[in-house]
Amino acid sequence: MVYKQWCSEWLNCYVKSQVKERTYEKYCHLAKAHILPELGEYHLNELSTAVLQQFVNTKMYQGYASATIHGMISLLKLSLVKAVELDIIDKEYSNYLTRPKQQLKRVECFSIYEQRKLENFIVFIDKPKYFGVLLTLYTGIRLGELLALEWSDLDMRKCVIKVSKSCHDSWGESGYVKVIDTPKTHTSQRIIPMPKQLVPYLKVMRRNAESKYVIPGRTDYGSGVRTYQRFFEKMLLDLGIAHKGFHSLRHTFATRALECGMDVKTLSEILGHANPTITLNRYAHSMFDHKTSMMNRVGKLLRR
Repeated sequence: MVYKQWCSEWLNCYVKSQVKERTYEKYCHLAKAHILPELGEYHLNELSTAVLQQFVNTKMYQGYASATIHGMISLLKLSLVKAVELDIIDKEYSNYLTRPKQQLKRVECFSIYEQRKLENFIVFIDKPKYFGVLLTLYTGIRLGELLALEWSDLDMRKCVIKVSKSCHDSWGESGYVKVIDTPKTHTSQRIIPMPKQLVPYLKVMRRNAESKYVIPGRTDYGSGVRTYQRFFEKMLLDLGIAHKGFHSLRHTFATRALECGMDVKTLSEILGHANPTITLNRYAHSMFDHKTSMMNRVGKLLRR
């Protein structure tokens, strides 16, 4: 059996029913765009360490990001391990590969000045669609979680938000459609305490709401992910703020929270990370100004 036949069978019979739709689509794209054009015609027992290493080296030479290459290797490994389990082949060789070093993405966040500029504009314009930016700045909620948020998920008396679902865009017959799904991971299902200062704005929005979604859109399904991303890009452009992705709002929340003295364990739970180590590794390098301030405070102990 050649690999492209097995890969198709593995995806449809052993993956599709076990993972989220978005993960399945990601696997299919990785296989179709990157793996099968080069390895698809190989017989399964021909996928030796040398063949797989040459594939990895080619992708590295072509300049693919280390995370993308690791994704390809993971897909190959999962499919070949299943082939071993089913006695289709005797052994798989992905464990012996030399992989590119994984690079941590540089965390981008908005400065205090940029954050204040965003907040002042949102409060001044007073439109529900813009409020999603403010809500993210003060809760760290992910974009998919924000756009899946319904009014029933908010308890304004207790000042909490229940995150129990997320959404993403998927390609349908008439273009991109909004798909509601479970959150990214098990730990992403969480209760977020929200600052009480947000509640007055939310109460006004709730009284005037015409949609069950907190962030409205042109349809009953609320705003789509791509639509909201483009809206945010235009907002930054209009305000003269350098372009950053929407996820930078989440990074900004985390950085400000640490600067205010929030402990890493609490922040990790609010962000929905699997453990505090992830939080610490991701944001340890994003607080240089705060570190400088702390060091100068220590320096005051030095007597002249």
